[in-house]
Amino acid sequence: MGFVWGPSGTRGRVRGRTAAGIGAVALGAALTACSGGSGPETAVPPGAEGERPSGKPSAPATHPFTGGRSGLDNPVLAVKVENTRPALPQTGVRSADIVYVEQVEGGETRLMAVYSSKLPSRVGPVRSARISDLHILPQFGKPAFAFSGVQSKMKKYVKQAPLYDISQENAGSAYFRAGSKPIPYNLYASPKSLLKQAPKAEGPRDIGFRFGPAPEGGKPLKTFTAKWPSTRMSFTWSAKQKRWLSAHSGRTNTAAEGGVLGGQTVVIQYAKTTRSKFHDFLGNYTPLIETTGTGRALVLRDGKAYDTRWSRPSEGKGTTFTTAGGERMTFAKGQVWMVIVNDGEPRIP
Repeated sequence: MGFVWGPSGTRGRVRGRTAAGIGAVALGAALTACSGGSGPETAVPPGAEGERPSGKPSAPATHPFTGGRSGLDNPVLAVKVENTRPALPQTGVRSADIVYVEQVEGGETRLMAVYSSKLPSRVGPVRSARISDLHILPQFGKPAFAFSGVQSKMKKYVKQAPLYDISQENAGSAYFRAGSKPIPYNLYASPKSLLKQAPKAEGPRDIGFRFGPAPEGGKPLKTFTAKWPSTRMSFTWSAKQKRWLSAHSGRTNTAAEGGVLGGQTVVIQYAKTTRSKFHDFLGNYTPLIETTGTGRALVLRDGKAYDTRWSRPSEGKGTTFTTAGGERMTFAKGQVWMVIVNDGEPRIP
């Protein structure tokens, strides 16, 4: 028998263990800045995972995060990256398999870049974690999680979560300051060095994504703008590059390595966003994003928008997307952006 923490910080009992160790997830508190503030391809078909002689599950036939065939047995690394104007341009984000965009204090956003199929030489600016990360990450099993720090009273929740904590505090040698940006926007990390600090980080697993030819229907769309209380991000379809190119508050979102950030698939996930019981050092409440349950989503791929429904039964499970006809929504192979916005008008919780 174990315990699970609810959104209000209350503790309840749970029996047994779920596949993703949901009982270990620290819920209902907020992490605040420590450093300043024919049919579709199934990524992991049912029953497709075998057992190696060692007892370790075999790698999937295609990568469950991208639909590609590289890095099938690589560990999973998630990194928190700053996403405000002083941090731009960001480094290493274009190499991520999945990029989560989450609301934080003051109506701004922060990224969580998830890597497995490939690694950049550096990533950053690395910033602190948030409570919503602890709700999202359990679907990845026990990944490595890199961040600059957390509020002191949040450390126990991170310790209970199913992840390998390779924050700056625990893996300092993998972090370094570089460039002309002021602190805290000049902290970077070496993904390769980070993973050396988490040798047991688990490999990729099915998180609900399906890749393959586009389904029937969809509405032609050139640009979509996601809005939060204090910022916005736009995604414009490039037929030439066959991906959605992003802009940050009206400015092209250029990568530090060159080119424009953006993915082959962009998912606008509408999720209830409320106040957690924690706040940052300025007194701004940390948002709590509810990524379990069901809701609506807009999936952008191949220059079209598809109205879908998302469903995630528990934090140990992935998120599935279905069309209006009840069929699994397929993503285009390549990078996926998960852009989480409030289910309703943008507001400060």
